Amino acid sequence: MSALRVVVVGAGSMGRAWLRNVEANDDVELAGIADLAVPAAEAAAAELGRSDLPVGPDAVDLARAVGAEAIVNVTIPAAHHPVTTAALLAGFPVLGEKPVASTVAEGLSLAACAELTGKLFMVSQSRRYNKHLFAAKAQASALGRVGVLSVDFFKAPHFGGFREEMASPLLLDMAIHQFDMARFLLDADPVSVLCEEFNPAWSWYAGNAAATATFEMAGGARFVFNGSWCSPGAETSWNGSWRVSGERGTVLWDGDHEPTADLPNQAEAAVVRSFDDPGETIAGSLREFVAAVRTGATPMGEVHANVMSLAMVEAAVQSASLGRRVALDDVLNTSYETALAHETNEDVLRVLKSWPSVRAALGR
Repeated sequence: MSALRVVVVGAGSMGRAWLRNVEANDDVELAGIADLAVPAAEAAAAELGRSDLPVGPDAVDLARAVGAEAIVNVTIPAAHHPVTTAALLAGFPVLGEKPVASTVAEGLSLAACAELTGKLFMVSQSRRYNKHLFAAKAQASALGRVGVLSVDFFKAPHFGGFREEMASPLLLDMAIHQFDMARFLLDADPVSVLCEEFNPAWSWYAGNAAATATFEMAGGARFVFNGSWCSPGAETSWNGSWRVSGERGTVLWDGDHEPTADLPNQAEAAVVRSFDDPGETIAGSLREFVAAVRTGATPMGEVHANVMSLAMVEAAVQSASLGRRVALDDVLNTSYETALAHETNEDVLRVLKSWPSVRAALGR
């Protein structure tokens, strides 16, 4: 089968990481680079050693001109909704960087747009693509009922720039990774959350760089996120340090190496160790996107399945602000009303209005 011709939109640092992965995948052909700053696209092409690569300011126009079959959206979050909407309406499947959009309301609009067009929109939640995470999930299947899933995340990065000026840098810029990984490990969606965030006295961030959030998940398990972005010394993996506690034992994963299972009253043979290798991070999500476009299979990050990870972020931030537990359905329903009020495409609006409920639509 011939390589999938794609246009990558966004030529910043993350865009260039995607460009390198596209070039390294034999099943994908880079057909062009789009960026509002055309010189940035030209520089990215030159960095790849492909100065003759077509570039332009508009992803859809460029994709049409070069005969591309799909668009990879690596723009800033504020541009995710308009760029992906335009691509879907033009008939292109889209692979987009996380988050799905700037807000849950925009994410719901994109889910409706994907339904309208029948085109795939997959969000690259790249930290799911980790063989050790898949191994941890396989081992956890031997635990029986899970009571608590917890992750510690302690790092001390000095980013400079916008992250150090954000109001809630840890929750808004990082925690979505662990929140999404928790949904994967538990095969469950959140019901409610109680979150507290704060800023240690020595923090170099303007906003709150530490947070603890406890989610009630469907089925009754609790997921506890405990983290800080200003904790030097004995730092965890960027994936976090995980514990899955169930009725028959515990699985531990340090985020970087093979997980371990301890089932005191179970035979070693009870631990499941076989799983499909998902590939690594961006390369893994790109591989799954190509397969999904070619076969029609539903990938992990399909938009309807991904919106709830962003909803967990919004709910946690809201809980911290209000100082009380927040129900995810309240966040979803408020976002739905916002999506209805702000949708400018009549056909997308019609799809949104046809949903019996947000949960039902996302779980289709």
